[in-house]
Amino acid sequence: MRNRLVSARDGMTELTGTTVVSMGSRIRLSEPAVPPVDLPSTVIPAIGEPVIRQLVHAFYQRVQHDALVGGMYPPNEWEAAETRLADFLVYRLGGSQDYLTKRGAPRLRMRHASFAITPAARNRWMELMTEALAEVPLPQPYANIVTQFLSETATFLINRTHSH
Repeated sequence: MRNRLVSARDGMTELTGTTVVSMGSRIRLSEPAVPPVDLPSTVIPAIGEPVIRQLVHAFYQRVQHDALVGGMYPPNEWEAAETRLADFLVYRLGGSQDYLTKRGAPRLRMRHASFAITPAARNRWMELMTEALAEVPLPQPYANIVTQFLSETATFLINRTHSH
């Protein structure tokens, strides 16, 4: 049975079957390099790639103006960040392999290690994504699948208990 991240709330990370090693304000989780989420490869074939790209665009419209999450992005790289996230989601949800062609294996923890991703930052990221999800025509059950994947991935990327 694989380890699985469940949720993060109130500044604490709840984990099931996961070892947490505290390193001062940083935490390390004994997890694989990508979040262990089972996704049906039918999401993109069912809803289409443009819906995911619309979702990511709506999300980045919010992130750019957010004090907590927006500050993690270099100011002149919004378009590139949007493309990377959209390509990643399309790939993980059963669409084109453009992400792998452009970036290689996801290695999400490594790619996000330089950012202080606290439980509060994770929660704010999810709030912004949830607002964006409400804006796009994502039918059930696919909205739930995408939300679960995003939530578990955001939790998976927590790498600090608090920011300094």
